[in-house]
Amino acid sequence: MPRMRNIYDVVMDENKSPLKRLPIAQRFQVMVFLSFMWTTVFCLAFGLYAYWDELMLGHVALASGVLITGLTFKVVNLRSVEEIKSVTDNPPG
Repeated sequence: MPRMRNIYDVVMDENKSPLKRLPIAQRFQVMVFLSFMWTTVFCLAFGLYAYWDELMLGHVALASGVLITGLTFKVVNLRSVEEIKSVTDNPPG
């Protein structure tokens, strides 16, 4: 059970997530985007469960959600705090 807790914390705990490097406002925006994405993934997967072809579509949606979440965390992890702050301090336009 402690392993599940660690996995949960990496995704949901803002002090342990790779998003901890982002400013609070951006962290919130990314988490809101990911929550909407996961809501869509699960609604699509469960809503199409009765049909085999659509079940495959649900699996593709689930795999895509995992991929997008992983890539989001990876990109944030690779960017340094200075890069993030320079973008937020000097918005384009």
